Amino acid sequence: MISDEEGIAMTILVTGAAGNVGRHAVEELLREGHRVRALTRDPARARLPRGAEVAVGDLAVPDGLAPALEGVTALHLITFDGGDGAALRTGPRIARLAAEGGVRQVTMLWSGEPGPVEKAVAAEGLPWTALQPQEFMSNALNWVDSVRTEGVVREPFGGTLSNMIHEADIGAVAARTLTEDGHTGREYVLTGPEVLDMPQKAAILGRALGRDIRFVELTEQQARERMRQAGASQEAIDHVVGWYADPPKEAYTVTDTVERLLGRPARTFAQWAQENAEAFR
Repeated sequence: MISDEEGIAMTILVTGAAGNVGRHAVEELLREGHRVRALTRDPARARLPRGAEVAVGDLAVPDGLAPALEGVTALHLITFDGGDGAALRTGPRIARLAAEGGVRQVTMLWSGEPGPVEKAVAAEGLPWTALQPQEFMSNALNWVDSVRTEGVVREPFGGTLSNMIHEADIGAVAARTLTEDGHTGREYVLTGPEVLDMPQKAAILGRALGRDIRFVELTEQQARERMRQAGASQEAIDHVVGWYADPPKEAYTVTDTVERLLGRPARTFAQWAQENAEAFR
């Protein structure tokens, strides 16, 4: 457990704690016996794990974060706005508050290109570790309605390969890098153990459900319009569609980072599908 010079246990603050990754990071840290403060904008809906101290706050409005950072030694930061997925523009203020609060380790969940948060954390001189996952397996939850009602997965760019990663693995790596020495200044590309295209993902999900799931390919325009109707910002639409249209090499190259850091293989999409099958029924 992280302690100060007098041996008093300190608090680890997890931002985006109600999200797919943040929830797993909170659970992992609690399981390891750490004192965890979970930052959320809406505690009534967050359903955070028992044992976590709940703090109310919004990274997009950082002036109210000082109480959440009080007594915090380590900080897990998301670098995007939980509302619309766009890059946070409040990095300088967040980094300054973290430095003033005595934070000694920052783990950042980033998208592969240093944005305002990453640059501000580095400029403030805070020790940092960057976690760069590729596609989250939990993105498949976007298919719940179409799978339930039609047995169909609809996405653009069906042939695009992805080394999608289980969100629990990202959360476990975040917990490890927050509480161990030797990770400062490292950029970890995190992947699952295999690369899959869209029809393969649909087939794996179908096997978990015990029925056939068809894949139907959308045009790029159809994909953009679907995101627009769902309320996504233009910046978020351009980022997501651009990523699938021309993914970076890291998106379809498997790394062993998860296994090296955690001492076990990364979870497969088949495991994720089995764990989440009820959501699609």
